[in-house]
Amino acid sequence: MSVLRERITVVWLGLMVATCLTTWGLSQDLFSPAVAVTGIFLIAALKVRYVMLDFMELRHAPTGARAFFQSWIAVVVLVILGFWFATTSLT
Repeated sequence: MSVLRERITVVWLGLMVATCLTTWGLSQDLFSPAVAVTGIFLIAALKVRYVMLDFMELRHAPTGARAFFQSWIAVVVLVILGFWFATTSLT
């Protein structure tokens, strides 16, 4: 039972729930495309953050390295969403 109490197990379960949420919840026609795409990318960014911190062991890395990788996630998501919103407004 101690495996269920470990942080890595809780993070893994959270990642699985987030995957199901994006796969089933946001891919349906329940939301507008803008809301769905934004939600999918924000959840993906959160998942990448937890993978980096817990599975790649950056949680105990120096502060500068953690800040760099977490800001990298934000920059990539903002660039992708920026391009997506810029191209959808052109059509």
